[in-house]
Amino acid sequence: MTNREQSDNKFGRKAIQVEEAQARLMNYAGAMEAETVPLEQSLGRYLAESIAAPHPFPAFNRSGMDGYAVVASDTENSRDGGMVWLKVVDNIPCGAVPAGAIIPGTAARIMTGAQVPEGADAVVMLEVTETRDLDGIPHVGVRKPIPSGRNITPLGYELKQGEQVLAAGHKIAAGDIAVLAAFGVHDVPVIRRPRVGVFATGSELLDVKEPLQPGKIRNSNSPMLEALVREAGGEPVMLGAIADELELARSKVHSALETLDLVITTGGVSVGDYDIMGDLVREEAGDMLFNKIAMRPGSVTTAAVRGGKLLLALSGNPGACFVGFQLFARPVIASMQGASESFLPEWTVVLGKDYPKVNNYFRFVRGRLEVRGGSIYAYPAAIDESSVMVTIKDSDCLIIVPPEERGLSAGAKVRAIILP
Repeated sequence: MTNREQSDNKFGRKAIQVEEAQARLMNYAGAMEAETVPLEQSLGRYLAESIAAPHPFPAFNRSGMDGYAVVASDTENSRDGGMVWLKVVDNIPCGAVPAGAIIPGTAARIMTGAQVPEGADAVVMLEVTETRDLDGIPHVGVRKPIPSGRNITPLGYELKQGEQVLAAGHKIAAGDIAVLAAFGVHDVPVIRRPRVGVFATGSELLDVKEPLQPGKIRNSNSPMLEALVREAGGEPVMLGAIADELELARSKVHSALETLDLVITTGGVSVGDYDIMGDLVREEAGDMLFNKIAMRPGSVTTAAVRGGKLLLALSGNPGACFVGFQLFARPVIASMQGASESFLPEWTVVLGKDYPKVNNYFRFVRGRLEVRGGSIYAYPAAIDESSVMVTIKDSDCLIIVPPEERGLSAGAKVRAIILP
């Protein structure tokens, strides 16, 4: 029996697949309650309910040109090169209401975006007209016929009253804000952002502001997780770093779970003598969801439920912490906001260079994407060890390398998870 197998037996570890681990977490990732926020604060939030159009859009027949609103049949007489003269009876700027209907033989000067008057069924663009006064009355001359409906956006062309504008669970982007504003939705129903506690364990950790000391490292995982939680839409609550003391960790975790919606830790989940998070989760084994996943990096990722709330313990290795967040924490945070799609998108891409490593588990390799010759290529990071931090900043995807492969050659089709 190998040392790893002995350790796994000691810690009661039994590896489950990534999809199974995700499913177990999502069972406890129900949406938070709804709240209402001002439109200007809704960017990046998830809609709590579907939004229907309170009125048609546009709400009137709208001119698509600067020109003249006319009765299209009046222009037929210009078909053979003649000029049709129409009496101008109105001038309609944007925001104005037409003075009256247009009848055969008349026209109205109109601006782009203005309301087309009743009776008019086309707008002649200004460039193909002439103007003159006849007996002191302004007239417009039309040089060629125009079909009915030309240069008019009809009432309800984009959306009819009662049609769905945005679906519940939709993440609001800039274009959505424009649409909501156009319909007068100034207060937006969204799901509350989850409050996510983040702390690191390890007696070796220094604060970012502290000078480097022999045998110590600065705590880079906590700031990274803070940024990742914000990026995922959560509200991070930073709980600092604690030494490898079980009682202190227990107190901190219990306190956080009482007041927060989710707790994420980094470090202390391996099989060493000072890996306290593994010990802490095993204290209440009935609440443990898993403590080993058939993946690299981050196989020791651990999760438990305490008081109906999730505790997710990620590896202390930076690369494994980053990958574990993307695969497990991000979808949980999205689901807690009512997202219609919680998981990151997955594409089929072309492997840009050889990947020679042999894998017993699925491996999630940090990589970068490049578009070349109409195809998307993914290039594995030069250094992708679990403990390596620097390549995180250069990665925009996770290349999925299946197990039992004897290495992959450049040009192979592979799946890749696309990072935000």
